[in-house]
Amino acid sequence: MQALFDNYAAVLVAALTGCMLVVTAIIGAKLLAPYSSNREKGIAYECGMLPIGRVRTQIHVRYYVYAILFLIFDVEAVFLFPWAVSVAQIGEVALYSMILFILILGAGLGYAWKKGVLEWK
Repeated sequence: MQALFDNYAAVLVAALTGCMLVVTAIIGAKLLAPYSSNREKGIAYECGMLPIGRVRTQIHVRYYVYAILFLIFDVEAVFLFPWAVSVAQIGEVALYSMILFILILGAGLGYAWKKGVLEWK
């Protein structure tokens, strides 16, 4: 039981040290960083030229759709590689569950393709 608490003590010490470092960095930045509160400091800087128009622009939804699709297939890769390494030890149930997982993701890709989400306009 003592070995279990020793492991948690090391994690606690590491967490406290990390928190202390973050707080120290924030306080150091507030104390040491030069700050200027004039109007020119607050405008957006674009390659040495003054910005024309609004600084805030709206981003089209297709960028978000591509990001979500990337995350879906990135998560698939995260689950697929460890499964491929250990499929022989896990057995037949793991094979069928992964086939179902890939079919569900394929159905999602097919749906996105059918709706025209993947076409760049």
